[in-house]
Amino acid sequence: MNSDETVAELLSAYGRTYAEEAGIALRDKPAPLYQLLVLTVLCSIRIKAEIAAGAARELFAAGLRTPRAMADSGWQVRVDALGRARYVRYDESTATALGRGAEFVLDRWHGDLRRMREEVGGERGKLAELVQEVPRIGPVGAGIFCREVQAVWPGLRPFFDERSRATAKELGLPHTARGLGELVRPEDDARLAAALVRVGLSRGAVRELQVA
Repeated sequence: MNSDETVAELLSAYGRTYAEEAGIALRDKPAPLYQLLVLTVLCSIRIKAEIAAGAARELFAAGLRTPRAMADSGWQVRVDALGRARYVRYDESTATALGRGAEFVLDRWHGDLRRMREEVGGERGKLAELVQEVPRIGPVGAGIFCREVQAVWPGLRPFFDERSRATAKELGLPHTARGLGELVRPEDDARLAAALVRVGLSRGAVRELQVA
């Protein structure tokens, strides 16, 4: 399987972004950008991505789709939503982090994460650093946010974090952001990054693609 065939298989079988899995209709608007940040917080601990996505859907179904709604919600409301998604062991601490994070986003960027992008002038490194100021988000979470948000922030493309680049190397693909970006249309960078991460989390999928 050559590079073009490998990329086509990656996009076809694994190219669903995590935002899509969480039911986020991602756009360059305050509410969906905040929802992506919530998903990032939920993914920033050792927990299965599908459980984090389910927890995000439960929070959004409870009406917690904006930083103001999240900040104004009761802690127990957040705990209950996480519990319904089987987001266990971390439900109480995450409920606290989501409340603190919502207040931070309101205070720092007036609830609009586009202000964060403007603050860093589109510089990838600075954006990854700045998003880590949000409670609970560390380097891994920053990578998740940047990978996904490039779908609606073209100035960030191509963004492939360490996880996605490591899988690309295993598959014999270019393992720099620029090299990977040259394999797909710019609007597919986020899908390819997500696909590489999904494959990297499944050792069987890596082996299948290696021998195909």
